[in-house]
Amino acid sequence: MQPIRLLFVCHGNICRSTMAEYVMKHLVEKAGMGDRFVIESAATSTEEIGNPVHRGTRKELARQGIPCGDHRARQLRRADANAWDYFIGMDSANIRNMKRMLGPEADGKIFKLLEFTGRGDDVADPWYTGDFRTTYRDVDEGCRALLAKLTDGK
Repeated sequence: MQPIRLLFVCHGNICRSTMAEYVMKHLVEKAGMGDRFVIESAATSTEEIGNPVHRGTRKELARQGIPCGDHRARQLRRADANAWDYFIGMDSANIRNMKRMLGPEADGKIFKLLEFTGRGDDVADPWYTGDFRTTYRDVDEGCRALLAKLTDGK
């Protein structure tokens, strides 16, 4: 059985998408399903390429007891369209950019994280709000709902 490949995407790949990457990795490991998933993250912009996880994201993940690796921001590439099963964006602007960057090869693979909760709103960007706790709550809720959908609640 091939692992499910998830790529979380936001504007810079240092706050929201990295938070989602590490939250989802933590959830699947806790559920004993780590071998069933490949999980990473990427940016739609070039602004933060090579930069580490934002200190606010790192701090919030540590507060929640979630390990955070030595991730470095990278940009989404057209070649990713065929390499990943799901592209999970954090907001409407990410979704528009992902569709443009990935092209038709990614049709049916692009989703907004909070769609899985039934809400469908944007995950607020803590780069602007400074509120990493609210972002964490949204990311955690979205990742839990996504995991339930992908595993049929198992």
